[in-house]
Amino acid sequence: MNIIWDPSALLAALTGGVLIGLAAAWMALGLGRIAGISGLLGGLVDGAPDRAVRAAFVGGLLLAPALYLLLRGELPAVKMMVDTPQLLLAGLLVGIGTRFASGCTSGHGVCGLSRLSPRSLVATLSFMGAGFAAVYLLRHLLA
Repeated sequence: MNIIWDPSALLAALTGGVLIGLAAAWMALGLGRIAGISGLLGGLVDGAPDRAVRAAFVGGLLLAPALYLLLRGELPAVKMMVDTPQLLLAGLLVGIGTRFASGCTSGHGVCGLSRLSPRSLVATLSFMGAGFAAVYLLRHLLA
């Protein structure tokens, strides 16, 4: 395994982490809400009463690449290692998993763990373990 230590990638990851933390803190301290993306998006689709907050949060996620493009002049290159059907299947499985777990990485991994939630610890360990197993299976056993 090779790890490429690109300073701009590290800065982008650090900036993204800080922004996620600030958004989660804003939601928790300002609105008393958990910043779980799957829950916010699900409530937006289901017609939850606080649709404006949900729409603003999801809209910010969608506008972030446009802001990045405006500031940097180009979007970072993305190299897809799977074809479109595999990508769609993966997205479907993630969606099903977030429904079963009542949340996703942002809700459980960022917000739940910071609140010392046992349910979030179990959920985070489950989806991280499933991710590790999937990568090992795809890269070492099926490749």
